Amino acid sequence: MRPSGTRPAISAYSSATGRLAAAARRSHCALLSRPMQIVFTRMLAAAYSLASDLVRLIPAARVTEVGSARAAVLRWLGGGREALLADGEVVVGEVPAPLLAAVDGSLRRDRGATLQTDEGPVFIQVFNPPLRLMVVGAVHIAQMLVPIATLAGYDVTVIDPRGAFASEARFPGVNLRQDWPDEALEELRPDARTAVITLTHDPKLDDPALDVALRTDAFYIAALGSKRTHAARRERLAALGHDEPALDRIHGPAGLALGAVSPAEIAIAVMAEMTQALRQETGPRTVSAGSAPGQAA
Repeated sequence: MRPSGTRPAISAYSSATGRLAAAARRSHCALLSRPMQIVFTRMLAAAYSLASDLVRLIPAARVTEVGSARAAVLRWLGGGREALLADGEVVVGEVPAPLLAAVDGSLRRDRGATLQTDEGPVFIQVFNPPLRLMVVGAVHIAQMLVPIATLAGYDVTVIDPRGAFASEARFPGVNLRQDWPDEALEELRPDARTAVITLTHDPKLDDPALDVALRTDAFYIAALGSKRTHAARRERLAALGHDEPALDRIHGPAGLALGAVSPAEIAIAVMAEMTQALRQETGPRTVSAGSAPGQAA
């Protein structure tokens, strides 16, 4: 029986599996054969089971908090001891310091691991929130980037107040927001599993979005444009209070230097750089001063 109040934490993961199922039904995932669809459905059921396993360890008072965190369960296979970490903090049990780096690596790779320790083998079970991508600008490159990111497991939102661009006809089955980008990002609250990229070339849309993104833990922040454009962008954002370490978080021009020319090639370069930022070990992110979205000043 689940502890009282655990439903919010499970919902963070069950809603993620629901979005994956919806993605599988979209046109760019429709090539799955019937046997593969059955396998995919079983994988979703397994994911929900793992989420229930995670919630079993969480004190009721911290369920909602942990439900949206990067979490890992550690099991000592010899003695049955268990521990739970959420966003680097030990929530349940005790975890020796040498294991913390291993847990961080497993979370970054989205993959569990079994380690040999002085106390016997320890199994690390990973419970990451879904990856999210927030694209500012419903332009041609976004039309190429959205299906690639969806296939890579991202829950994608396209933000553009221009209704002629952010339309169902141009982005079928995609979550669209016609809000001003800064307002949309403040509501969506980017976290350490979120990437934000601006594609409009319009400072009136891109700069407010980057201003909000730099005050969050987003693992990847990028903006399209030339080096000259990016230098001017840095000056404008500096005037809004962002220091050099924070501005260095912006990948500009966006994407790995692959010599990309077409919208599809640029989308591939952006996806490659985003993957690199997600999977490779980096130092702590410098979050700009000021209130993060949804937090009091």
